[in-house]
Amino acid sequence: MIAQANRLDHVEEYYFSTKLKEVRALQDSGQPIINLGVGSPDLQPPPQVMTALHQALLNPSAHQYQPYRGTNDFRKSIAEFYKNFYNVGLNHETEILPLMGSKEGITHISMAFLNEGDEVLVPNPGYPTYAAVSRLVGASTVLYDLKEETGWLPDFEELEKRDLSKVKLMWVNYPNMPTGAVAKKELFEKLIAFGKKHSILIVNDNPYSFILNEEPESILKYSSDLKGIMELNSLSKSFNMSGWRIGMLCGSEKNINSVLKVKTNMDSGMFFPLQAGAAMALRLPQEWFKEQNKIYMRRKEEIRKLATALKCSFSEDQAGMFLWCKVPEGNTSEGFVEHLLKEYHIFAAPGFIFGSQGEGYIRFSLCASEENIIKACNRLTA
Repeated sequence: MIAQANRLDHVEEYYFSTKLKEVRALQDSGQPIINLGVGSPDLQPPPQVMTALHQALLNPSAHQYQPYRGTNDFRKSIAEFYKNFYNVGLNHETEILPLMGSKEGITHISMAFLNEGDEVLVPNPGYPTYAAVSRLVGASTVLYDLKEETGWLPDFEELEKRDLSKVKLMWVNYPNMPTGAVAKKELFEKLIAFGKKHSILIVNDNPYSFILNEEPESILKYSSDLKGIMELNSLSKSFNMSGWRIGMLCGSEKNINSVLKVKTNMDSGMFFPLQAGAAMALRLPQEWFKEQNKIYMRRKEEIRKLATALKCSFSEDQAGMFLWCKVPEGNTSEGFVEHLLKEYHIFAAPGFIFGSQGEGYIRFSLCASEENIIKACNRLTA
């Protein structure tokens, strides 16, 4: 029997990969599960994007290999997007790299910059992929705790007390998933200074900045020198295009070229119609986000009612497409989620999957219709 690689000994299958099999099995058996667990937008992409995709299919070269760096027009649209919405000027030739989803970028960045034995600062709670990919490339994860009492922001005093000599990369994610915390100028400036002081590459993962967030921010806005910072972004959440797998990485020419060395050995370019559709999406006016957020706000109001009925507590000022809630005292996050699933046929994400600091919390997704969220509320009183 062929043994699996040692690198897999410390990596588990992604929680939602396994748990959703169980949820689907319950649905197939006839149980009316309302899924409030996963952040996969259920709304449609902009109609202009669909039209651009269809038209691009007729391009004579549409079905050939595409440039590893993405088409010139797609990269220009990313530069325009960053200028129009974040007030960040980027060179579309050298400082932008399209990705097949920002999740891909986490792996590419890790492979480009981390050696075996390097250390990586990973937020706790945070996106599980940061830690998983670090372990896959042989690096060691160093968790830094985010706490409710400090607004789910990094504690720099605590970080400065640590031995940071082996730390090469730090993952940050604002607006934060799963907590919904929002970062302002002061935090980004502190992160940039911290990275520069300790020669740590700071990477901000930024897919949620337009969902129920009045002031979208980019870490790139706060430094004219991009050598020590990079930013991942995505069309998955903002434009309801998660299945398209389209993201982007922005940073210095040198760092982008390092990631490109990895990427060119992993794929052969993105399908041309996807790039054409994505370019159209990035050039849409701000009105698109306003209309989307009207829908999400109505849903959030209903999710708040659901959380309140369950005696969960939550902060009112969360951004993004989730509601992060503390479960009633005496409950574990996993136990509370299992109770919801078995008693009310409602699925939510348990906080422990995001790290030890997520224990005692659950995450509700806004990626369900207002009608279904109201149905979930009604089940509590039926």
